[in-house]
Amino acid sequence: MHAFDILGDPRRRRILELLADGEQSSGAITDVIRAEFAISQPAVSQHLRVLRDSGFASVRADGARRLYSVEPAALSEIDAWLDRFRRFWDQRLDALETELARGRRASLIPPAGKANPLAKGT
Repeated sequence: MHAFDILGDPRRRRILELLADGEQSSGAITDVIRAEFAISQPAVSQHLRVLRDSGFASVRADGARRLYSVEPAALSEIDAWLDRFRRFWDQRLDALETELARGRRASLIPPAGKANPLAKGT
């Protein structure tokens, strides 16, 4: 299954958002997803299984609990795909940075004929 097929489901995206904050128990994940999406516990378990089987999440046993975490390697496919498009927003971010720097400089330069209140000795 393609990475975007996996992440096309809002419930799976939300699970990954929860896991991005750190390792979570299956019970904690289930509680949040059931409350937000009004789905059953078996449905949440199925989404966890899809994330596990596709490599987006891993699980480890801690006694009777199952703890899930994000597997960052699976996100590399998405990152590689997005890399083709980064130039579109990187250029805009660079331009924004330039404008912000100009604004900071302009606020330090007093208007013609007025003293700079930040300058020493005025």
